[in-house]
Amino acid sequence: MISAFYHRNKTLVVQLLRYSVVGGVAFLVDYGSLWLLTEAVGLHHLVSAAIAFILGLICNYVISTAWVFGESKVNNRLVEFTVFSIIGVVGLGFNELIIYFFTDVCGLHYMLSKIISTVIIFFWNFFARRFILFKS
Repeated sequence: MISAFYHRNKTLVVQLLRYSVVGGVAFLVDYGSLWLLTEAVGLHHLVSAAIAFILGLICNYVISTAWVFGESKVNNRLVEFTVFSIIGVVGLGFNELIIYFFTDVCGLHYMLSKIISTVIIFFWNFFARRFILFKS
């Protein structure tokens, strides 16, 4: 189990495990930024959520390309980041809809809505990136 963290292994289980760690780090960046931008800066929670999501996306890209997925299907870093980001932007759309629904329609606190959204978006991002962008 420990070897999954330091050996180059491209199996689905190892990638999912590593992506979970990366997702945790990116979530902390995203979640912390959401709170900071909403509570300390005073931005609306949907604006804060969009900015925080982008910061989490950048964090996720840097670590995922270096440690989780390995070899990309494209040789151009700009194209790779663009496709990675497009998948993330689709996730951002889902994120905004989920947060809106659970906060503004259902009445949950925006931070709880973010947790629900994160679980759903995690699986979208992992499988879309793994099968569209990176070699399995």
